[in-house]
Amino acid sequence: MLNHPNVIAVRDALENAGATVEITILNEAVHTAALAAAALNIEVGQIANSLIFDADGEPLLVLTSGAHRVDTTRVATLLDITKLRRATPEFVRLHTGQAIGGVAPLGHPKPIRTLIDVDLEQYPEVWAAAGVPQSIFPITYAELVRVTAGTPATVA
Repeated sequence: MLNHPNVIAVRDALENAGATVEITILNEAVHTAALAAAALNIEVGQIANSLIFDADGEPLLVLTSGAHRVDTTRVATLLDITKLRRATPEFVRLHTGQAIGGVAPLGHPKPIRTLIDVDLEQYPEVWAAAGVPQSIFPITYAELVRVTAGTPATVA
């Protein structure tokens, strides 16, 4: 799995951003924050879920704590978006090159506007998917904000 093109793209994006992290390949796919947290023996809130939304036809990536659900009304108001909805699997793959359940916060064909849940900051380390559902990597909140050029926000 470390040689999967999506994992390579994520690793390259991390390296190009100057981040030194180790991508871990789990024994099984972890399509949810709860499964990822259980596999890593950490709190579910430490999982940085990468959720893609269709924001007036453009992709929006919201990195939210696994302990939260995104408040789409709040996010739409914050960003002055008329119509914000969960993206279809096809929309996600088109804009990220990755499948739902393995979407990474970076390593996409083009940069995606990104919001990062401020509640992730409480953890000394958070974990994010690395391009496929079996891959995951640890990173600090500050580094996550930096490497994604994301905007910290209250999203829940």
